[in-house]
Amino acid sequence: MARLVIKNGYLKGGKAAAHLSHLVKYIATRDGVEKVPNGRALWHSTKNQRALIAQMIREFPESKESLEYEDYLAQPNRENASEFISITLEQHLPQIGDREKYLDYIANRPRVEKFDSHGLFTAGDALLVLSQVAEEVAAHTGNVWTPIISLRREDAGKFGFENAAAWKALLSSKAMELAENLKIHPDHLKWYAAFHNESHHPHVHMICYSTNPQEGYLTKQGIRKMKSALANEIFRQELIPIYGEKTQRRDDLKQQAAEAMGELIRQMKGGVLVSERMEQLLTHLAERLQTVSGKKQYGYLKADLKNVVDEIVDELAKDSRIAEAYHLWWEVRGRIESIYTETPSEPPPLSRCEDFKPIRNMVIQEALRLGSGTMTFEEPASVETALPDATPDDDVPSMEAAPENAPAEPEDASEPPPAPSFRNGEKASASWWTEEYKLAKQYLHGDEEAEIPQDFEKARELFLAEADKDNPLALYDLGRMTADGLGCEANADAAYGWYEKALALFHAAEEKKPWKYTEYRIGKMVAAGLGTEQDDLQAADWLTLSANEKYKYAQYSLGGLYYHGKGVEQNYETAFDLYIRSADQSFPYASFELGKMMRDSIGCVKNSAEADRRFREAFLGFTSLEEKGHDDKLQYRLGWMLLNGVGTEKNETKAKEYFEKAATVGNPFACYQLAKLILADEAAPPQEVEKALVYLKQAVEAENPYAAYFLGKLYETGQHVPQNTAEAVRLYTLSAEQDNDFAAHRLGKLYLGGGGVLKDVEAAIRWLTFAADRKNPFAEYALGILYLKGEDVPKDIPKALEYLKHSAAQGNQFAQYRLGKVYLMGEDVPKDIPAALQFLTAAAEQENQYAQYTLGKLYLMGKDVPKNRETAVRWFTLSAAQGNVYAQFFLDHMDEFKNPSVLLAGTRLLHHMSRVFTDNAPPLKPPGQRIDRKLLRRLREKKQAQGHARDDHEQTMSL
Repeated sequence: MARLVIKNGYLKGGKAAAHLSHLVKYIATRDGVEKVPNGRALWHSTKNQRALIAQMIREFPESKESLEYEDYLAQPNRENASEFISITLEQHLPQIGDREKYLDYIANRPRVEKFDSHGLFTAGDALLVLSQVAEEVAAHTGNVWTPIISLRREDAGKFGFENAAAWKALLSSKAMELAENLKIHPDHLKWYAAFHNESHHPHVHMICYSTNPQEGYLTKQGIRKMKSALANEIFRQELIPIYGEKTQRRDDLKQQAAEAMGELIRQMKGGVLVSERMEQLLTHLAERLQTVSGKKQYGYLKADLKNVVDEIVDELAKDSRIAEAYHLWWEVRGRIESIYTETPSEPPPLSRCEDFKPIRNMVIQEALRLGSGTMTFEEPASVETALPDATPDDDVPSMEAAPENAPAEPEDASEPPPAPSFRNGEKASASWWTEEYKLAKQYLHGDEEAEIPQDFEKARELFLAEADKDNPLALYDLGRMTADGLGCEANADAAYGWYEKALALFHAAEEKKPWKYTEYRIGKMVAAGLGTEQDDLQAADWLTLSANEKYKYAQYSLGGLYYHGKGVEQNYETAFDLYIRSADQSFPYASFELGKMMRDSIGCVKNSAEADRRFREAFLGFTSLEEKGHDDKLQYRLGWMLLNGVGTEKNETKAKEYFEKAATVGNPFACYQLAKLILADEAAPPQEVEKALVYLKQAVEAENPYAAYFLGKLYETGQHVPQNTAEAVRLYTLSAEQDNDFAAHRLGKLYLGGGGVLKDVEAAIRWLTFAADRKNPFAEYALGILYLKGEDVPKDIPKALEYLKHSAAQGNQFAQYRLGKVYLMGEDVPKDIPAALQFLTAAAEQENQYAQYTLGKLYLMGKDVPKNRETAVRWFTLSAAQGNVYAQFFLDHMDEFKNPSVLLAGTRLLHHMSRVFTDNAPPLKPPGQRIDRKLLRRLREKKQAQGHARDDHEQTMSL
């Protein structure tokens, strides 16, 4: 390992003026020739050399830390002895002679590299006059520092520091840091140096002082910083792999922590980690802390209690996994530290290592829990403090929402029903459902049986011909094609114009003779705002007229209005009745809605068998309709039912075929589902992934809120696309503005400070409230946690409980578990064991392992509930089956202890320790750095002014 050694002597001004003058002259004019081996250099050192070296060691013991002494010990020959004697004399010349002689020596001694008549240099290009510099330094009345910076010969050659020019460039670039470490104002620093090209240890002698004699002092910390600044520059290339290894070691430590935790679980089963000494110490500390007043943190405890805490930490450090991790951690640290320090420090006990201070306060917290008898919750920090995202299944919007949001049914898929005869005997439908119109529909959707390919341009041409004949059906289809950009550029205004003309003709026909078909078509267009202002009330009136004539399409559409309470008062029973009347006329859309209502017990008694029958009825009906009309909405419906196994067996391959057919004509829901299926396949080839992204973006452009949400998640996580949080936020916002509460929930989480978005609590609350108002259980939970913790918003327990209960009522196990904890702890609300049990049981029954574990612990301890070993074992078993190590611990040690809290405290400390190792990479600073007394006094005064105890040598830690 390359090393840099700096010796920092200094001479006091005034009395040592003559010494300074000689010092300048010496380092500037020493002979620059290199040594010529005389054949005796490798002989054993002489008796006189050995005697002189022994005397120097006695008088200057710190000289044993030099590179030259290391070489002499390794090979005690005449050359190495001479090198050590020479460098020791140089380093201690201030104690031997005056400063003028020292300057003369370092300038003129043998092997100095001379610039002109001497080897002295400083920053800049101005020539130095040796006599003037000597007089200047000699006249200085303040301190003069005399650093000697030494390298091994191989390192000097390797890194290019074998000449004075390289050292001049280095020292000039580091002058600011040199001044800072000497506590000298940069404008006041004066420095001179000379390079001595010794055969084994080329080095630089420096003269440093301030033009202000009252300024400057050097501490051990300053010496270290000076070494660090120079070493980082000299050994830059060698440090790169060292730091790479440090990063790798940190990653290895994380892996070892995970492996250690696995080993911990296995050893707990055999009782290997049961430590009577740790139990005794924790119990003792818990009892003592009950009599302690004031802050119960390590820095505020008396010395005897600190010793107890330290003993617990060191007992913990005896665990083989922790001991090995600490050894590896210190090994990497030592390799880096050795660059700056002649003697790398030995690892202190774990309790005294500054980087592992957090474990001491964790010990105190565990002892406090023991003393208070407080119920503890052994769980990852994320469960307690984070705002968990929705679960993978629940975080995706229900796909049943998509068919509901899509147009409900193809109004024109079948020929209109027979119309009442007008006075002249003509029927309105006869002039609308013409052969030309039918042909146009075939070109619009394609007809395999008639061997008519899908051709939007041809369909549009035929529709235009029909529109010239005032056919409202053709005008309506032109509106749809123009809106979707089929056979033409998409144009919303032009589409509105076509719809407006169609609606006018429907009204004209209705005025001539009331007809259930025109009443239905008018009602649907008014409900959708096509060619007119959207008006649910008017739509309901028109659809009621048609439904009263037993028109199945109108019955279905009117049922939807009653179901959602649009234009009429919400009434599930009326909706259910209308759907039955429509479904009994073989309308598959109504059968589908009946299946959902019977399955979910909405407006009727739950009937799973009848629900399945209605779903099968719907699937067969959709299949028949699709074969006739090839409508993209039908294709999407069939794909969705095949994908989810609703009304038919699951068949993903067949589902993809239907989605692809619908996606080719731009159906946004089909584009979204097809993209999801492709991207879910980890083995999908790149071209398929690219196609999926095209479909997804196409769905976003068609204002599919689910597609925007899904694509936003891809950009947020960097899956399949470059990570781009700003684009994710844009897409989430787009989706949320289309009433997608899942996107609003995601925005709220991001604005709370996660995922590279600037924290914006106001925006977070706005979006979370938006989602919660739409009964999103995860947004309700997030708001509940925010108001419960009171960190980013004012604490509001009633509001927190309201949100958490709303979320829990929707089956959110996170909310149920948190409410159970709140009522069990009785900190923010009065303790309520029945309520706690109700919520914990609800979460446990949804397989929440932490709720299951908590229930098991409650029934085992029998403190707040009657003791019930059998019930405890049942809950522990369910929790352990999900990998809960604490539950497994209890199952394995049910009969081995009376009070499990002590053992759990030790186990929790082990888990804390693994996290401390995970978070700590080997640092660059040594432990126990000493600070000069003046600075230490100022720091202590500052801490006391902030309310710290007088004997507190710890930084305040908030747990």
